[in-house]
Amino acid sequence: MTLRWEAFLDQVTERGEYDSRQEAERAARVVLALLGAHLVGEVRAQLAARLPEGFALILLNPLQSAEPLSPERFVRATAAWIEGATEQTAAWDVSAVLSTVADAAGEDLLRQVLLQLPAGYDLLFGRPQPT
Repeated sequence: MTLRWEAFLDQVTERGEYDSRQEAERAARVVLALLGAHLVGEVRAQLAARLPEGFALILLNPLQSAEPLSPERFVRATAAWIEGATEQTAAWDVSAVLSTVADAAGEDLLRQVLLQLPAGYDLLFGRPQPT
């Protein structure tokens, strides 16, 4: 089931404890653009289908990444793309967005997403996997 734009942003806003929806939207745009660079094929398309259309388009037209980023580098890249962000605030942004994405994806699709990402992303999605 696809989340509506407002419902998605409401969840990100609540989880990120943002003062405004604009802050939540900014974080969502950056995190989804970076995430999209790491996903390919049917998995990326299936995940996009569960997101609001505007965010799905961002995921499907990602920023370019020369190589997969480790979770730590993903957070640093997020900080670099959000004006005034630090690694700590970027980690908060990533968590707020990716935990909302995880809810939208559901467990089966999330497992497929995690298979395409370097180890440790399960924690960014708020879904620690057994080792």
